[in-house]
Amino acid sequence: MSDRLMAVANALVSACRNNESCLDTLYAEDAVSVEAAAAEGQPRIRNGRDAIRAKHEWWSETFETHSNSVDGPYPHGDDRFAVVFQSDTSNRATGERVSHREIAVYHVQDGLICREEFFYQA
Repeated sequence: MSDRLMAVANALVSACRNNESCLDTLYAEDAVSVEAAAAEGQPRIRNGRDAIRAKHEWWSETFETHSNSVDGPYPHGDDRFAVVFQSDTSNRATGERVSHREIAVYHVQDGLICREEFFYQA
C-alpha cells in the first residue's frame, strides 16, 4: 500500500467521522458513485462530483441521522481501500427508523477518489 493511498483513505475517514464534506478535495471531477440498489426516485449510479454532491444533499434532506460510525480504512494494494459505515437513521417523511450497515470500496487514481461502490443488504 502506498503512502498516497493511505493519505486519501485517512482523510476520507476523518471527514466522514466529523461530518465534513471532502468532495472538492478528495474526489476526481469525473468520479463515479455506485449504490447496491437504487433508492426510490434516485439513480443507482452517479457520474461526476456534482451528481455525488446531489446524492449527499438528497440523503441529508431525506434522513435524520441519530448516530453514525466509521470503521477503517482497510487498504487493498495501491489503488483501493474499504470503509465500514454503521448508521442509525429515520426517514423524515415516514418516521421509520433503521439501523444500516454498509461497506464502501473506494478506488484511487492519481491521488483522488475516482470510484466508490457501496455494498449493503437492500
